[in-house]
Amino acid sequence: MSLAIGVVSSSKNMGFDENKGDGKEGNPDKTVDNPDPESESETGGRVSRQMSEGSLYATEDEDDEDTESKIQLGPQCTLKELSEKDKDDESLRRWKEQLLGSVDINSVGETLDPDVRIMSLAIKSPGRDDIFLPIPEAGNPKGAWFTLKEGSRYSLFFTFQVNNNIVSGLKYKNNVWKTGIKVDTTKEMIGTFSPQAEPYTHQMPEETTPSGIFARGSYSAKTQFLDDDNRCYLELNYTFEIKKDWQQT
Repeated sequence: MSLAIGVVSSSKNMGFDENKGDGKEGNPDKTVDNPDPESESETGGRVSRQMSEGSLYATEDEDDEDTESKIQLGPQCTLKELSEKDKDDESLRRWKEQLLGSVDINSVGETLDPDVRIMSLAIKSPGRDDIFLPIPEAGNPKGAWFTLKEGSRYSLFFTFQVNNNIVSGLKYKNNVWKTGIKVDTTKEMIGTFSPQAEPYTHQMPEETTPSGIFARGSYSAKTQFLDDDNRCYLELNYTFEIKKDWQQT
């Protein structure tokens, strides 16, 4: 599953294959000028009862289930400190030039913590206009945030800006529930980014919504953008719907 929209990656992942009754994912478009080439995604289809089936919203912290090993990072330093380290090391100097690009050290070099702002979110589907998702300034989206057509292809596209310092290991996490049962979990490593005036863009791998009578209905989801230090730059709790057709605009 993909977006904060992590709907369901396929009807099989959610157990919505009407013919079989049950059953048991591609690299994102490289639209990001990302000095960190490593990218990985992990999609799981676990089902666990963590709240009553009558409840729509998830109430437990999904990080309690996260079994990822904790990476021990070195001490954090400002960009000015990083730029002045090991000046005689030619390979390190070239790496820092690639990572920092045209960053103005004098304007951000004394700031320790990065600042990441998710500026826009949109759902792209072939043959249709993009669905732009307004991000509330405070709180979470009210009502159903968006509607997807069953059996349709879609992907999440977002822009974000990085200020102050390098953000290491920016990642996207998404959990989805239907009638209180978790039906999808998505984790996507986005990368490491240096501050710059222009926003970065990223498009998630294309997904297909499930189809059939059991796939339709209301879902609840929790989306987070975090870094290696587990700083959360955006968290959204919301609902969305899968219907027989697209919502009329």
